Amino acid sequence: MSQVYAVVPAAGAGKRMGAAVPKQYLELAGRTVLERTLARLAGHARIARVVVAISAGDEFYPALAPHLSPKVRDVVGGAERCHSVLAALDALALEAAPDDWVMVHDAARPCVRTADLDRMLAELERHAVGGILAAPVRDTLKRCDADGAIVATVDRSALWHALTPQMFRLGVLRDAIRAALADGVLVTDEAMAIERAGLVPRVVGGHTDNLKITHPEDLALAAAILAAQGPGEQP
Repeated sequence: MSQVYAVVPAAGAGKRMGAAVPKQYLELAGRTVLERTLARLAGHARIARVVVAISAGDEFYPALAPHLSPKVRDVVGGAERCHSVLAALDALALEAAPDDWVMVHDAARPCVRTADLDRMLAELERHAVGGILAAPVRDTLKRCDADGAIVATVDRSALWHALTPQMFRLGVLRDAIRAALADGVLVTDEAMAIERAGLVPRVVGGHTDNLKITHPEDLALAAAILAAQGPGEQP
């Protein structure tokens, strides 16, 4: 059975939060967002290692590091998400096999459920390519022009919200991101890199409470989600 690893790109500044510190270091129910995210992943029995990519000048992470799981190690990330993910994959390649699985997870998604990680492993571990956690689009979608005028109502029946983790083989994902960067393409998620390589990932249905903290009001919502999930999900 292949090993399973996790990668957390955490080198971003999170400017949309408008906070004095990057959003991954904001307090969430007594701990930082990043601590909660890393603990969720490191607490999973199948995940052998969690590699977090931080910025070169990160002044906050050193204070957290001694309190993290022994499974967690850090690397220096890059300017964009794809650079950080690649740096983490390069580090993992020193200990992992090319056909081992890697779950790439957003630093600002601290509420991912253990059940969703279990479901990904159950549905994708024997899949030829891998895939992503996702949720069906529920809202009516509108296509607009540059002035905000509605051009069309979009059929949502086959649309999904891409979530994380996104789970692919280490070697395949590493090569796909390298190829995209060589072509000057900054892929916005791992599935995009895999798709550019001509492969077809699949979606695995996940819970919509796997919130990505982006705006200030999301912190209160994330705290409420954690409380509702209960002690069984707490690391």
